[in-house]
Amino acid sequence: MEAQVDFRSAVLSGEQIRAGRAILRLDQAALAKGAGVSLETIKRLEAMRGPVEANTRTVAAIAAAFQRLGVGFDNREKAVGVWMCETAPLSPDMAV
Repeated sequence: MEAQVDFRSAVLSGEQIRAGRAILRLDQAALAKGAGVSLETIKRLEAMRGPVEANTRTVAAIAAAFQRLGVGFDNREKAVGVWMCETAPLSPDMAV
């Protein structure tokens, strides 16, 4: 059974967004389209250090787009991470 993420409480850092895109080899425009946010929003959030300052819905939309592509985020007290599920789509274009 696949773990469900509560996107309403999603906390992402600019570093995690950049790393998630790197794992998938997505450009900023593709992530923006998949998340339903503007390219400028992605650029602004990726430029931030630490937790992004954005509308909860925006962060949730970005986290949901990554989840559809098989990428998840780990936010612990002293460590953050990005992981890719073994069952991720073969091509990011197929799922975004």
